[in-house]
Amino acid sequence: YIARGMTSPLFASILATGFTVAFLHGAMPNHWLPFVLVGRRQGWSAAKAIAITALAGVGHVLTTMLLGLLVVASGLAFGDRLGPVLPFIAGGLLIALGIYYLARSGSGDGHLHLPFVGRLAPAYGALGAQAPAAVPDRTAVLGLFVFLTLSPCEAFLPVYLSGVQFGWTGFVVLSVILAVAALAGMTLFTWLALCGFERIRIQRLERREAGLVGAIFLLLAVAVVLLER
Repeated sequence: YIARGMTSPLFASILATGFTVAFLHGAMPNHWLPFVLVGRRQGWSAAKAIAITALAGVGHVLTTMLLGLLVVASGLAFGDRLGPVLPFIAGGLLIALGIYYLARSGSGDGHLHLPFVGRLAPAYGALGAQAPAAVPDRTAVLGLFVFLTLSPCEAFLPVYLSGVQFGWTGFVVLSVILAVAALAGMTLFTWLALCGFERIRIQRLERREAGLVGAIFLLLAVAVVLLER
């Protein structure tokens, strides 16, 4: 059943949603701007800054996967009892989360994380100007790694929940999607910033992150409920 289900339109929708959420999440400035600022202050090459971004991103992904493991394990533990109503429970939770994120966006709080970037650089157009003083590379790398590892991608957890019916194979596939998309977003925007991309203002996208994720969750809720019936 699981093998057949993983070729279904529902699983394809979950994968597409997961990739979009993870890439959008990784593209937010609080996932790459600190590496640009610290890298410039430390005098890192572009290759080194991108490599460190990827390293910290791995910790970020692993923490999210650990939380996803708990979500999937809980879902499978109750799956036999819930049976046919599980898609409706998942769909209902997605709708609730979608409305919550849309409400946050409407209130002006479009961030899914604390605005750590704001404490590093007051203005995006002045990258590097407000960067912290140079410290030993090991200290800088450890600080960046811990910062990102301790802020998992909570927006991806509902995606794991939606894929519970596909078992541990679904968990592995979704985890690969999470890693590829999140690391691609982080490293891509780190590279673009180092190339001067900061001249393009992206605060509007950052402010709308919660709204975009909320809308995506509502669409996924429809897919989970309708395609599973």
